[in-house]
Amino acid sequence: MSQETPAGRAIRVRSRRDLRAARRRRAHRCWDHLIAAPLWPLHGANLGTLLRTCDAVGACLAVPRWPWVPEALRRGNTLRTGSCVHWVNDPCRWLAERGRDGARVLGVELAEGAVRLADLPMARDRTVLVLGHEQSGIPPEALDLLDEVVEIPMIGTGASLNVAVAGSLVLYKLAGMA
Repeated sequence: MSQETPAGRAIRVRSRRDLRAARRRRAHRCWDHLIAAPLWPLHGANLGTLLRTCDAVGACLAVPRWPWVPEALRRGNTLRTGSCVHWVNDPCRWLAERGRDGARVLGVELAEGAVRLADLPMARDRTVLVLGHEQSGIPPEALDLLDEVVEIPMIGTGASLNVAVAGSLVLYKLAGMA
């Protein structure tokens, strides 16, 4: 279906067939370039949403090996193919290892000296995006393991965004898609 715009050109909505033809046929393997790490999740539904965003931008998801997390991923994952998931036993030790391996460890947090989302450059090197607990943020012991912090400016009355929304916004920016 097309509609006439004020400029006089028609907008054509792409069909499901067009969209399928433009997308990957299979799930990506671990490219080990961009990893979303909600290591202290509160709500299981956010994990499924982040998994879909990771698939969309070619990123991996790192999650804690907590008893309820596998079921939350299964329930929230509406993708038809598998996704790249890294299981983390000890979040702080895992982050320290990524840093020693040369990854840029970037946290999403309201902090002094944080980079505004609009000013965040695309990830050119291996980058781990750390997302904290929805109520308490990134734990103090993990803050020292971050190379940099990014914040999402807000003008509304809320203090923060849902973890899945915040993670998705930053992932699109890091992937060079926003």
